[in-house]
Amino acid sequence: MKFKFSLKYFVATIVIFLVEVLIATKLKDIFFVRAYLGDVIVVILLYTFVKSFFIVNNQKLILGILAFSCLIEFAQFFNIAEKLGFQQGSLMYIVIGNSFSWIDILCYVAGCLLLFLFVKFINPKEEINVN
Repeated sequence: MKFKFSLKYFVATIVIFLVEVLIATKLKDIFFVRAYLGDVIVVILLYTFVKSFFIVNNQKLILGILAFSCLIEFAQFFNIAEKLGFQQGSLMYIVIGNSFSWIDILCYVAGCLLLFLFVKFINPKEEINVN
């Protein structure tokens, strides 16, 4: 992993973050969007955020994001936000989450699969093999 700032990925990160905020605030009553699409998009947000600052192997990054997302989801099973002392409704409580769902894990897998397909087939020259 090598540090290198990418304005393209940074702008993408900001745009995707704003979409996530829109989903959490204005589209929160549309069940499919709030419950599923937000989870698919969040792994893409993590990908663009890391790519904003680092040159990294895309496949390893996608697998790492999937593992990280699943770890957070399983932490929700054990109510980690409450155990860490975050108050219900606080920013960190919301970011970490408070309810485990196998469907969320499927959404993370779907998001990572979309990322993989994008990197592999749609934009193959983005593939950088850094060990």
